[in-house]
Amino acid sequence: MSNLLLIAICLVAGLLLNRFRLFPAQAHLVLNQYVIWLAIPALALAHVPQLKLSAAALLPVLCAWIVFGCSWLIFAALGRILRWPPKLTGALILTAGLGNTAFVGFPLIQAWFGEAGLQIAVLVDQPGTFFIVSTLGVLVAAHYSGRAVRPASMALQLLQFPPFVGFCLALLLNLANINLPTVLHEALRGIALTITPVALVSVGMQVRWPGTSQHWPFLFAGLSYKLIFAPLIIALIYTYLFRLEGVALRVCILESAMATMVTAAILASSYGLKPRFSSLMLSLSIPISLLTVPLWNWLLNQILPKLIR
Repeated sequence: MSNLLLIAICLVAGLLLNRFRLFPAQAHLVLNQYVIWLAIPALALAHVPQLKLSAAALLPVLCAWIVFGCSWLIFAALGRILRWPPKLTGALILTAGLGNTAFVGFPLIQAWFGEAGLQIAVLVDQPGTFFIVSTLGVLVAAHYSGRAVRPASMALQLLQFPPFVGFCLALLLNLANINLPTVLHEALRGIALTITPVALVSVGMQVRWPGTSQHWPFLFAGLSYKLIFAPLIIALIYTYLFRLEGVALRVCILESAMATMVTAAILASSYGLKPRFSSLMLSLSIPISLLTVPLWNWLLNQILPKLIR
């Protein structure tokens, strides 16, 4: 309960800081850089070396790929049938297919499942969501904007991203069966704990209400997939096909229900894929997901035990 209260306080603090302009207008960018450069790499180094890697560990990674793949198939098909502009189709694929599995996902998963859930969430985010946005995400953005793809530039961007570097280093430590010194491990855990307050204050500062917009029908389509159908797809596949159970199943479903990924919206805008629409998907999905994700968690608590008997 205290963790959920912390989440609420941090979000409200971010909203108030933005509303009364108590921080500089772009202060959330500084907070984002702290989380990206320090807190998330520390989280990976604190948890991934201790994971017991197995075939089952691939399922959380696969979760993000399934959500993105279905988004691509569904919105590409709808775009052709309904003759949407290519840039709108590309924006929908990116913003509906990639979730905020770190900034919003980590705090919520940690509040509900503790460190056991957080270890699984790291697998969904690092080799899952972030790897996708840096590879297939760039391919989708380039294709629907009519630009050429540069593999060398894409690879360099991936290798320069601190969370990915931190995850790779943590994975090497795991495979080499190397344990970090206790003092260093505890220090990294301490830094990782700052993700919740810092990330959620940043999220609160970025929330915007769109008002009147011509994009409402497409926002409804994108938000419906991101917040309702994506977790439903994962719930069905992982419950009945993969037979996953326990905390791992719940984390996979809930991470697939998270709001639009910040990086996905930025990527879409940078390639000219309906920047206004992409920004609205991000701004709307975050506050709405703070209602729908807890609802999903409640439904899982009520329904899952009956389904997997």
